[in-house]
Amino acid sequence: MENNELFNRLLILRTPNIGPAHYSELIKRFGNVFDAAASLRADVGMRDRVLREMARANELGVHYICDDMPEYPPALRAMKLHPPVLCVRGNVMTLTRPTVSIVGTRHATAAGMNLTAQIAYAFASHGTAVVSGMAMGTDAAAHRGALRVAGDMQTIAVVAGGVDYIWPMENESLYWEIVARGAVVSEMPVGFTPVASNFVMRNRWIAGIGQKLILGEADLKSGGMKTARFAYESNREIWAIPSHPSDSRAAGPNMLIKSGVAKLCSGPSDFFESDKNLSDMKKIDKNFDSENLILDALGTIPVSESVLSEIVKKTISEIKTELVILELRGLVRKVDGGYVRA
Repeated sequence: MENNELFNRLLILRTPNIGPAHYSELIKRFGNVFDAAASLRADVGMRDRVLREMARANELGVHYICDDMPEYPPALRAMKLHPPVLCVRGNVMTLTRPTVSIVGTRHATAAGMNLTAQIAYAFASHGTAVVSGMAMGTDAAAHRGALRVAGDMQTIAVVAGGVDYIWPMENESLYWEIVARGAVVSEMPVGFTPVASNFVMRNRWIAGIGQKLILGEADLKSGGMKTARFAYESNREIWAIPSHPSDSRAAGPNMLIKSGVAKLCSGPSDFFESDKNLSDMKKIDKNFDSENLILDALGTIPVSESVLSEIVKKTISEIKTELVILELRGLVRKVDGGYVRA
């Protein structure tokens, strides 16, 4: 696409109070983006802002993918009032792969993240890109599970801010790995800092890009449940992972299963009858099992590294390494006297 056409598309979209619906109306009324953009009579300041955005995107290696381009996610294109233009940082061809969206609470249990990672790994092993929102907890487990599969184009992170805005900062290393081996996607301009409403739309696009949705642990008012609602409205196949009813994080998936909106998901075997990579998945389980033992040993009372070492039967050096990883994931917190569950 020529820069002049892209400039006019962005000029329309960056004009205040113009979203996908108004954008489509303007294109339909004037027949092309050039006349539609001209009708807005944008001032010099607005035109300069769009030019600066495009220049900054070029510096960062950010691609603009329009909805009439072959790289645009096909499932999202079929969604009503989808974003006319997406910003993509990473490998744009990741968006052309078969997709599955996996979402859930930021405060997931170790067991929940373990199963999420297994499922994501299985899908990535079978050529399906895993879509999530790069939040802590379930989202991060989904991305990391997919990235454990060798190769590129394994996962897609849909973010609420600009594709260069890393949030949460605890997932900075995960962000760069996704950029290197997948794609970070947003409808927002480069450099944009999100507000609450942007996260709701982010959830809608997660549901839109995925050809099916898997919901992990999620309470009834969580973003994961909003994503499930968007998936339902878009006629996506929905699966949910059940959990113990006494845990509020089970309320969302259990309700969807009970109401018949979602199918019960018990693991990778629901989607893949035989998996030649089963031995590799077991290796992943072992990695997560060690972390689970640490998490199970922690609560609200601080536990020292030496005590954890005795419980998990590992050296203090190994414990320190795993605690750093868990702390970065937001699962544990260091306090006076040791560590507690976050």
